[in-house]
Amino acid sequence: MASSSQNLEQFIRAALEKGIPKTEIEQCLLQAHWPAEQIKNALGQFADIAFAIPVPKPRPYLSAREAFLYLLMFTTLYLSACYLGSLLFSFINLGFPDPAMEKSYSWRSEKDSIRLSVSFLLVAYPTFLFISRRIRQELSSKPAARLTVIGRWLTYLTLFVSASFVIGDLVSLVYNVLGGELTIRFFLKVLVVGVIAGTVFWFYLRELRDGERET
Repeated sequence: MASSSQNLEQFIRAALEKGIPKTEIEQCLLQAHWPAEQIKNALGQFADIAFAIPVPKPRPYLSAREAFLYLLMFTTLYLSACYLGSLLFSFINLGFPDPAMEKSYSWRSEKDSIRLSVSFLLVAYPTFLFISRRIRQELSSKPAARLTVIGRWLTYLTLFVSASFVIGDLVSLVYNVLGGELTIRFFLKVLVVGVIAGTVFWFYLRELRDGERET
């Protein structure tokens, strides 16, 4: 048995074959109480090209090669963001040490943390830049590649993760302000998390919107 989405697509295809404009098809389906978003997606399956029969647009697809590239790109992005934050946290800890911690132990601990963070950044960030550049080149030559399922899912997941960090960061800031426990050390760490997560969120939200407009 055909699903409701398949029935809707078949109806739209038949209507387009009869020369009925998309606006009239949309109004008809709205009167039949179809969800507006579902109607929009179904109508978007067909290109606005004058031809004897409706011309379908390329659909999202899953490629093993592109899944590998996107997984590698986002993994190195997460590693770069985490260890950049860790590196900045170490500098903040050294600049504003915890009075309850022994100074010599604090320096040894932060020195190891800095070395680990720099090691990850020197490997992960150039890899992220290289893979990201490779994907951008392919998208510029093949706009239909923007419809990759794995790419869209990972982009939305990245937006979710970065938005969660921003929200949690703001909640932590408000909580400490209300408790009168706001210190320079804590404020700088909140600022680091907010800037990194906010930058990632803004960048990929813009990428997603640009991609949707082009496709």
